[in-house]
Amino acid sequence: MLIMANQTNPQRINRNLRNFAKTDAPCSYVPGKRVQMNHREVDIVSTNFSTRVTQRGWRRFGRSFIYPVCKDCNACKSLRIDVANYKFSKSQQKIINRNERTEIVAKMPQVTDEHIALYNKYHQYKSKHNGWKHTDITRTEYFENYVEGAHEFGKELRYYIDGKLVCVDLIDILDDSISAIYCYYDPDYPRFSLGTYSLLYEIQIAESLGLDWVYLGYWVEGYKSFEYKKNFQPLQILDGFPLMFETADWKPWTVEN
Repeated sequence: MLIMANQTNPQRINRNLRNFAKTDAPCSYVPGKRVQMNHREVDIVSTNFSTRVTQRGWRRFGRSFIYPVCKDCNACKSLRIDVANYKFSKSQQKIINRNERTEIVAKMPQVTDEHIALYNKYHQYKSKHNGWKHTDITRTEYFENYVEGAHEFGKELRYYIDGKLVCVDLIDILDDSISAIYCYYDPDYPRFSLGTYSLLYEIQIAESLGLDWVYLGYWVEGYKSFEYKKNFQPLQILDGFPLMFETADWKPWTVEN
């Protein structure tokens, strides 16, 4: 099952774009550091605008587009997969084959009791096994972070095994790319490697739509939870967060697994 992107009017106006807030909090990635993030809240946004800011390292969560503006730190680098030159490894092909009967349904992002239960189960597991900080998410928090602001380009891919929801992958389908927003899954199904499979499926969607890139968010050297991103080469990396009138200087990035 493949998704077709909605057509976008390039003349559509982005209304109510504003600097919403600059947050300052302990950094989750670099011990002892504090993170400052610019939040730009957008009520109505075109696919073209989202494409352009994603090319410059911005991330979308709900109605907010965010990017780090930390003082004396440039650890966060943006990563994207080069789709045209991507070749599935033998181990990745095995994961694809193993999920042959996994049902995938594309929807607009929603929040249900099923979503909340799966999201909290995943984060409780990560808290126990990976040391993630965790507090159960509420329906309101989930809606604000993952449902609101999706517009026509935001989608969720629901993965079902034997009729049970086991994975939710939130993505934006943009003019030239897919942006991976967030993915969570049931840790009771390790055989299916659902986190890896969801990203492999994003690559397959991008290939079918003729898109150039899959954006993976940030890379921070030494941060264990980002190590999986090295398994999806060829990659490109962006140092810094260029302004809209500046060129985004993406460069090929090769790293040993």
